[in-house]
Amino acid sequence: MTRDFDQAAWDDALAAHVASRAPEWLAEDLGHECDWTTLATVPAAATASLAVVARRDGVIAGLPAAAIVARAVDPALSFVAALAEGARVERGAAVATISGPTRSILTAERTVLNLLGRTCGVATGTARLVEAVAGTRCRVYDTRKTVPGWRLLDKYAVRVGGGWNHRHGLHDAVLIKDNHRAALAERGIDAAGAVRLAREFLATTLPPERVARMVVEIEIDRLEDLEPVLAEVPDVVLLDNMQHGDLAAAVAVRDRLGADVALEASGGIRPETIHAVAATGVDRISSGWPTHDAPWLDVALDW
Repeated sequence: MTRDFDQAAWDDALAAHVASRAPEWLAEDLGHECDWTTLATVPAAATASLAVVARRDGVIAGLPAAAIVARAVDPALSFVAALAEGARVERGAAVATISGPTRSILTAERTVLNLLGRTCGVATGTARLVEAVAGTRCRVYDTRKTVPGWRLLDKYAVRVGGGWNHRHGLHDAVLIKDNHRAALAERGIDAAGAVRLAREFLATTLPPERVARMVVEIEIDRLEDLEPVLAEVPDVVLLDNMQHGDLAAAVAVRDRLGADVALEASGGIRPETIHAVAATGVDRISSGWPTHDAPWLDVALDW
């Protein structure tokens, strides 16, 4: 398979996205007023240097975003990373240092820590899944089960944790799911016909260079649908909630036919179940666990 989904990376576009969101995040704490506690208790001239510390082991992600948020509070703040993105951190180790006016540090504290707790938690959870499939040929992909407004950062954190990004949204791939198929069935169109219909639509709607990049994927939940679907050569077939035996059988069918189609397993996949799924021989597993279930990494700001 030559097509795959776009992958997130820390770049100017993601930095601009974070910068545009930072005022909104900070407004949750500051409202339209100020940090009354800090103004009441901390002299305006006071300065400090505090460490961002991990309270448990994990994988670091989101430090460049945290630096942008700190500077949004006060350009005089200095946020210096102590570790690289994707680095393993042990409990009690410093992740970064934030220095400058004490009032600004205390105002930025909770938003910066919330951001890092989320992104590091997603990266750490992803790393657990990736480690669990080590020794197989399977890649771990994320899903669209992300916090509204946070998808780009969630997907970036997945990549930092060693995972792969599935489609970013409805706009960048075709994924024919169960409800699409139910709607098509009312018109007498089966799974194979759905793939054919999508291909024909793209070819007559988009410019050729866009068609060449567009992933076409279809979800099936019955093994008997696989062979007719493979004949239409989608880029990916999503095998939804199939038993391990059926997953292995699907791989055997695909290999026997020599189809250049990736097989993806999904459905309630967690760290304790993912290895057995990967061992069936599927090429990829998609799981929403890192973005909707994995615990945040506990990080704190130490004087």
